[in-house]
This record gives sequence, C-alpha cells and structure tokens, in this order.
Amino acid sequence: MVEPSSFRGALDLFNRLGLYDVVLPFLLIFTLVFALLEKTRVLGTEDVDGKPFPKRNLNSMMAFVIALFFVASAEMVHIVTEVSTLTVLFLLGSVLFLLLIGSFHEQTDSGFFIKEGALRTFFIIIMLVSLILIFMHAVGWLGTLMNFLRDNWQSNLVATVVFLLLIFGAIWFIVGDNSGKKK
Repeated sequence: MVEPSSFRGALDLFNRLGLYDVVLPFLLIFTLVFALLEKTRVLGTEDVDGKPFPKRNLNSMMAFVIALFFVASAEMVHIVTEVSTLTVLFLLGSVLFLLLIGSFHEQTDSGFFIKEGALRTFFIIIMLVSLILIFMHAVGWLGTLMNFLRDNWQSNLVATVVFLLLIFGAIWFIVGDNSGKKK
C-alpha cells in the first residue's frame, strides 16, 4: 500500500478547515460580483479629478454580503463546485482536442485558430450545449430529463418537441445569414 504524501495530507487539512467548501467559493463569488458591480457601475460613481470612478466601498460591501449569503447555502456551493469542476474538465478536453487538430496544420506566426465559418459555429454550439448540460447535471435536472425521455420516448409529447426543434433549426438554417456579411 502506498503511503500518502505530505502534500496529500496538506490538501486533506485544507479540506477539513473548509478551504474548498467555504473559502474558495466565497472568493470566487466575491470576485465575480465585485467585477460585475465595478464594470456596470450600478451603485453609482464618484468624481476623482473630474473622472467618474465606481464607488468601490459600496461595490466591495455588496459583493461581500452576497458572497456570504452564497456560502451560507451548502446546496449553492455544491452546485458551483460541481459546475466549476466539470467546466474545467471540459475546457481541458477542448484544449487537448484543439492540440490534436493543430498538429495537422502548418505552423504560422499567429498560431492556429479555427477560422470563422460552419466548423467554428459548430464548435461554439457544442460548447454552449455542453455548458448547459453541465449546469443541468449540477442542479439535478439532467437525470430527471433523461428519465422522462426514457419513460416517454414513444409518447406524442416527446415526438412533438423533437419535431418542433427540427423545424426551428431548419428555419434558422434557411433564414440565417450564412454569408457572414450583414446586408
């Protein structure tokens, strides 16, 4: 049997102290809310040398209170932890996939990017759908939806929803501006 390393012991200590389920979620929510309040200037501005600046004291206090309310709910912390973990895992898979695609392209000074067009749109849609599925899984809706679809696959409701999605997808494809230029 392999003995745990000192680093594993330190990580276990951090876990027992609440670093992963209190401190890090608090810092994440505080940072996101503070950045949003600073960017939108919802709580007003103050003039410093004739230039408007966001009210940092109000923004920081509001972000602090919202982050405290957030970590008070263990269920919300669990959802954000699960979403963050799965999103990082998905991001790692995306980077590795792009690394594989890039290995088949010639090297340029600007690097390798997927050019605008159908392939890039396809990957963006895949990313968006995957992110929605990650959120649905973290909240617990994905399992419920899958069970509903499994139990009612032969029903008229599921057939109608699938048919409507196909119709709207076809309309979007036909009517959408595929040229890349606005008229």
